[in-house]
Amino acid sequence: MKDAGTPTMACGVCVAPGRFEIQPRPCPEAAPEGWLLVDIAAIGICGTDYHIFAGKHPFLDYPRVIGHELSGHIASGPRRGELVVVNPYLSCGTCRACRRGKPNCCSRIEVLGVHRDGGMCARIAVPEGNLYPAEGLSPEQAAMVEFLAIGAHAVARSGIGAGDLVLVTGAGPIGLGTAIFARLAGAEVHLMDLSPQRLDLARRLCGFERLHPAGADVLSGDLAEGFDAVFDATGSARAIEAGFPLLAHGGTAVLVSVVKDDIRFSDAEFHKREARIIGSRNALRADFDAVMAAIRAGHVPTALVSGKVPLAELPSRFAALAESRDDIVKILVTP
Repeated sequence: MKDAGTPTMACGVCVAPGRFEIQPRPCPEAAPEGWLLVDIAAIGICGTDYHIFAGKHPFLDYPRVIGHELSGHIASGPRRGELVVVNPYLSCGTCRACRRGKPNCCSRIEVLGVHRDGGMCARIAVPEGNLYPAEGLSPEQAAMVEFLAIGAHAVARSGIGAGDLVLVTGAGPIGLGTAIFARLAGAEVHLMDLSPQRLDLARRLCGFERLHPAGADVLSGDLAEGFDAVFDATGSARAIEAGFPLLAHGGTAVLVSVVKDDIRFSDAEFHKREARIIGSRNALRADFDAVMAAIRAGHVPTALVSGKVPLAELPSRFAALAESRDDIVKILVTP
């Protein structure tokens, strides 16, 4: 009898900047010790994926199976069939950050879909400790947990609370997630963006009303003394620098987005304000849990899902989706 060979699966691969293809790859049938197989249910397309497609990601080698916003069902072991959220940050467990309970900034971190192949495929092997039960969520909701956890982590890092004045610059998915969890913390939330379409989405989908075009003079009236926290989710060095003068005395700048450029600010102004700059990277288990609780409680609008695309159609649509990011929040891919 002829050997059928190793089963294969269709994978979404960014072959090179501007080239996205469906390619066959071996379908894993066994997982290493301590890992489990997960049958992928839904994949969110992230700004990171668009940057990879555009050739702008600093930590990536091509070709790469992308996809790190993942939900799926465990395919092996006693938890078989369980719907889970995949934490895509694979930490070493031994570096100083990991030993101090900060695996999100592990010195040897590997992110699925960036440093190693991701989950835009039918099945993937993941460390069991990175699989979080998603009871009460749909597969689509579970696939949104990771990007929302980025904002939840940033808000937790900031220490904001009831009555604080908050500005989120950048009203894309990460900015909206940050704004949602700042609102849940009790803050008065303002959003700023270059795109009128994105600000309109923030109003229509999430109910935010304090919206400002980028560059607007907002320091007047009740805002004359500035914001207690400014969260940057723009990915723009210029926008980050423009946010520093908007801080109130004693305020905090939280850098959620990552830029390759050097950031400049006036040391004298920072000392005068006794301001803080906080970097926020990835998320922790507590942030994932907080997001799932918020979804179950109805605090996250289901309309954040702008559409679904079968994996087979993605090569013909990826470029158009990248070009229309001002008009969409989150696209989910089904394998």
